[in-house]
Amino acid sequence: MRSPPCPAVCLLLLISFAASAQPFQLPTPNRSLFEAGGEDKYFAPTPGKTWLAGTFGCVRSDGHQLHEGIDILWTQRDKKGEPTDPVSAAAEGTVAYINRKAGLSNYGNYVILRHRIEGLDVCTLYAHLASIRDDLQNGDKVKAGERLGVMGRTTNTKTRIAAERAHLHFEIALVANGRYAAWHESALKDLRNDHGNWNGRNLLGLDPRAVLLRQRAEGDKFSLLRFMQAQVELCRVLVKQPDFTYVREHLPLVRANPTTVKEGIAAYELVLNFNGVPCQIIPRAPSEVKGYSARIHLLSVNDAEQKKNGCRKFLTSKAGKWALTPDALQHIELLTY
Repeated sequence: MRSPPCPAVCLLLLISFAASAQPFQLPTPNRSLFEAGGEDKYFAPTPGKTWLAGTFGCVRSDGHQLHEGIDILWTQRDKKGEPTDPVSAAAEGTVAYINRKAGLSNYGNYVILRHRIEGLDVCTLYAHLASIRDDLQNGDKVKAGERLGVMGRTTNTKTRIAAERAHLHFEIALVANGRYAAWHESALKDLRNDHGNWNGRNLLGLDPRAVLLRQRAEGDKFSLLRFMQAQVELCRVLVKQPDFTYVREHLPLVRANPTTVKEGIAAYELVLNFNGVPCQIIPRAPSEVKGYSARIHLLSVNDAEQKKNGCRKFLTSKAGKWALTPDALQHIELLTY
């Protein structure tokens, strides 16, 4: 097992990562996101709903279902009514995964790019594509703005996406665990995994709309790291484990704790947003976790955020006290596998 990162190392890494911030570009020609009142031209609604259903968050099934990306409407169509909008890389990166078999996923044909942004392991996902560039292969390096394919409406669902709401499903996400395939085989062996480490469960989505608008407002001062650190907290969870992959792959999220410099690290306190993304990581020393016997312990809950954004169903109330649900415990096990 590798030695857990120390705060001093994290500080040096933060300094070096500060200069590597990389802004995102819009992945299609649609620019209505930046126009006042342009939301209904930018987001593809679900049937019978408004454009809000095409945004990120608890926006599906009357607020009870998570949509972990944004659906960007077409701007160009051919004589048959099919979209022709080119889809391009939102940031410089590497092709992590390509699925050209639409029937294997409700994403249809899709591409995942992997980026290292301010020291964070970040991915962008481009789904429902009509076609993917023939020469594009896993491992290829791509530049921001480089063409990936053409917008479409491919999916494996029984009901095809209607032509009038053809769109690009776009995600900005963090990787939960680089060993996802092994974890899936251990924890979800009865469920097929056609996509290895690039199963959708392994991507922890951030709100692309909020990222793009904040970047637009702040310009060169925008920082994805600061954006993450400022996420509204849903809850805090203590994990009595001195090292795991998510920590090593997202060191800039680790906060300094002088006590661990003296005693070492016995556990980590994870500050989770409503989608279960650990947006801050606090190392804890042995003396700080003496009173906790369980490996995973719920420390606190933001009641207002749970009421507003509880669609992941991570929390349940028992006898007037909050507790982690089986889904939440499984999520923590993935993060710490």
